[in-house]
Amino acid sequence: MRATGLDVFDKTLQTTHIWLDELMEEIGPDRQVAWHVLGAVLRAVRDRVPLELVVHLGAQLPILIRGTYYDQWSSPGAIDKSGTLEEFLARIGQGLASTRPVNVRNAARVVFGILSPHIDRGQVEKIKHSVPEEVRAIWPDGPGTAGSTNSPASEQG
Repeated sequence: MRATGLDVFDKTLQTTHIWLDELMEEIGPDRQVAWHVLGAVLRAVRDRVPLELVVHLGAQLPILIRGTYYDQWSSPGAIDKSGTLEEFLARIGQGLASTRPVNVRNAARVVFGILSPHIDRGQVEKIKHSVPEEVRAIWPDGPGTAGSTNSPASEQG
């Protein structure tokens, strides 16, 4: 059954639900929180990588997720120079301030793990190598590894 009557909208809704379901398996059964986590992590990555990678990643995201990825993007090409994992996680934590407490390190790791099987592998590698080494260290090594490790439960960034 088609939800919207337009295949492109139905496809992006279906894909978005799949990504959110994968995320909720790790962070809990709250779809609203999962949506906020997905957006906060994607925006933190977006603001940390070079413009060319921002655009290439955005082009590979489902349309609905692409909207949250580009949301609040005010200065294209301005790279967040935060060099530590703590600074990166703090940025995500700011984006999650209005949600229930979430383990920000785990949230980032899980979103990275979701991106890996759904985005071109070469693109994932370019993004991974453009973020600080400490951030890269929490990115799962391969597809399907979103839930491969657990982090301390109350880290907020």
